[in-house]
Amino acid sequence: MILQYFKKKENKEQSIAKEQYKKILFESNIFLKSNNFFKVKNYKTSFEIVSIFLIMFIRINLLKDNKKKFIKVNDELISLFISDLDESLREKGIGDMSIGKYVKSYVKKFYFRISKFPEDNDLYKNKHFIDYLKITNLFENDDYNNVSRKFNEKFINFINS
Repeated sequence: MILQYFKKKENKEQSIAKEQYKKILFESNIFLKSNNFFKVKNYKTSFEIVSIFLIMFIRINLLKDNKKKFIKVNDELISLFISDLDESLREKGIGDMSIGKYVKSYVKKFYFRISKFPEDNDLYKNKHFIDYLKITNLFENDDYNNVSRKFNEKFINFINS
């Protein structure tokens, strides 16, 4: 009876979402380490970078041909993100009694970020994306055009990959 769980097959959407989520984490880690325009490099900064990249992937998936399939992929991406939030907050020492409150607050922040994220895919030339970057309060200098350009480069790389 237990063997069914070991042989449990993932559907295609789940495997696509896992690969995309791994790529998001990998690219956000590189982005965080390779750029020096952040005020502080901590959990909040990491959360914001992963959120931006995740939103980019969600937008890219909606541009693809098989929308029904990629809506499921996006749902799975959000699910992986929430599970990852839970796990990482537990690693930080948040206990079982209050973990739900913390995860809920980060999920609310994420959905707020989605609502403020610009619709236009050309982020570098988009004033709304620069305004979006300003509300995150992550960058030490006011060179939002440079930061926006770097995000746009990543976005283009995501589209091409």
